[in-house]
Amino acid sequence: MGQTDISQDLTGKLLVAMPGMGDPRFEHAVVMLCAHSGEGAMGLIVNKQVPELMLDDLLEQLEIDRGDGSHGRAVHFGGPVEGGRGFVLHSADYPGRDATMRIGDSFGMTATKDILVEIAQGSGPREALTALGYAGWGPGQLESELRQNAWLTVEADAAIVFDTDNSAKWSRALKSLGIDPRMLSAEGGRA
Repeated sequence: MGQTDISQDLTGKLLVAMPGMGDPRFEHAVVMLCAHSGEGAMGLIVNKQVPELMLDDLLEQLEIDRGDGSHGRAVHFGGPVEGGRGFVLHSADYPGRDATMRIGDSFGMTATKDILVEIAQGSGPREALTALGYAGWGPGQLESELRQNAWLTVEADAAIVFDTDNSAKWSRALKSLGIDPRMLSAEGGRA
């Protein structure tokens, strides 16, 4: 139903971790796949906040003036790779610059300080999620994990991705497939 042909490009889809994920960093994770090709995959976990770090704190560390647009925004744990590197996943209304990667028709990702300045000033994208680090897979690694039923794939929905209630994103993504999260087993198998 939500599982797609694993040989196709999954850029712009959400990966939803199945129960029993062996890596605690990905337990109940929802990952926006920003890039997927034969060379590997890159994504951002969109439902795990960095403990006790808000965007205002990050802006202060980067010596960027805080503004009305940054108050109360969380910083997310984007994944275990390059944890000091920042990314902003955002709505497609942001024109971006050369450094903005388009992800389908609805999303973009920018990894420059300019977008943080614009978010703080209130002139950035309509919706944005700031993350430190990313999730990465080498060639064939994600496909192998999909064959092992570690992930379900779901159409990306901005209402889920940018929801401020991180604890609800996993179950909402599953429900978008018509799956009751309580009915999932941690045991894998094939019919």
